[in-house]
Formats: sequence, C-alpha cells, structure tokens
Amino acid sequence: MTAVSDRPQMLPEEFEDFARAAARAVEGPRYEFIRGRVGIKPVPDGVHGRIIQWLTRICMQARPDLWLHEQGLKVETYRKGYARPDGTLAPSDAFIGEGEWASADQVLMVVEVTSYDSDTHLRDRIDKPRAYAESGIPVYLLIDRDSREITVHSRPDGMRYELAETVPFGKSVRLPDPVGIGLDTEPLNDWVG
Repeated sequence: MTAVSDRPQMLPEEFEDFARAAARAVEGPRYEFIRGRVGIKPVPDGVHGRIIQWLTRICMQARPDLWLHEQGLKVETYRKGYARPDGTLAPSDAFIGEGEWASADQVLMVVEVTSYDSDTHLRDRIDKPRAYAESGIPVYLLIDRDSREITVHSRPDGMRYELAETVPFGKSVRLPDPVGIGLDTEPLNDWVG
C-alpha cells in the first residue's frame, strides 16, 4: 500500500481497533502503522517461512533462553507506530501478559525478510530500521531476497542505527551483542532464486 501524503491516515489510537477488526475479517494480510501511515504486510510465501524456520533453529541452538517470537510491537517515539516483524528475538516469557502489540523493552533483535512487493524498499529498508532504532531495539536483521544479502543493523542511537554490516548470501556474519550469534548464510542460496 502506498501512502499519498505524509499526513497520518488515522490516529494511532484508532489503528489498534482497525487492525484487530481487519485480522478477524480477512485472513492473510497483516496491518502495520509506521511513520504515520497504515501499511499492509504481505502474506509470507513458502521461502519466507523456510528462512524464518532456519533462523529459529539457529537461535534455539545458540541461545535456548530466547525465542524467535511472532509478536506485534509498539515502535517509534514520535508517531506511536505498530510493527509486525517477521521475527522478534526476546526471552521466552517476554510477552506474557502483553496483548497483540507489546512493548519492545525486552527485544534483543527484530528480523525482516523482504517480500516481492512494491512497498518493500520503503518499508523494510527505510521506515522499519528507523522505527526499530527509535525504539532502542539493539539489532535489526534484514534478510534481503532481492539483493541476496543480509544486513545487520546495530548500535541504535534513538534515531537510527549507527552501524550496518552487509554481506552476500553464502558468507558468515556475526549478530552483535546482546544477541551474540554467528550465522552461516550459505543455506539461503538454496532457497532464494
């Protein structure tokens, strides 16, 4: 979904009710509210799901105290955004008692896997890194199927991530502390054409 202007399409307070009603009425797309705009997150395809499986297994083996949740988060300080990362790495019990939209306080890393749609560039490469950095999430992992690269964003300063390391699929990369996990990205070459 492409925004026509930078003006908010609805108030943040209205968004939560809208997203909850839409989720009950329509199976498939999931809604987000970032940078004052309502966006539609596409339904994941099979490769997308396999990439999340791969990453979940690695996280479980390296850090059994954590879980790669599928949890909506309250993000951004200015516009009170709501995002649905493809994965949210946090302690296993981090979201007990939270609703559909949880605080990002205990989140160590968020993960996005690009989709093949027209909003991917704006959503995953521009808006979300900024929203996640504003929320103080230590690591943002972008698995970019278009460019066949992984970008690890780290050291949020409250407005943006100060560091971004990009490696092509097939190379190894280290997810910095507090995550502290190494990734061998070779399997991604088998799934992304």
